[in-house]
Amino acid sequence: QVQLVESGGGLVQAGGSLRLSCKASGNIFSINYMGWYRQAPGKQRELVATITRVGSTNYSDSVKGRFTISRDNAKNTVYLQMNSLKPEDTAVYYCNAGLCGAKDSWGQGTQVTVSS
Repeated sequence: QVQLVESGGGLVQAGGSLRLSCKASGNIFSINYMGWYRQAPGKQRELVATITRVGSTNYSDSVKGRFTISRDNAKNTVYLQMNSLKPEDTAVYYCNAGLCGAKDSWGQGTQVTVSS
């Protein structure tokens, strides 16, 4: 079992920046990769970015060049640095952990609102 706790969401103006954090606890050695997803009102949850144990990253086209995912293994924490935010980035952002031999774990979500 892995527990994920997100923090760092909030309200920001377009063009601004925010950094989200996701701290993992529990059976962290079962984590293969971690990532961020988001869900806007009336839309499906979508992938934002992922990072593997060895640091390989993957981004959705909509955030490539603006968002950066990173991890601090010593702190069991994954970050999402979001720059040049746009109103269309407004969503609830969820942390995700892909586990070895178990169902994915999800955080509770953190709201990001970008005003125009």
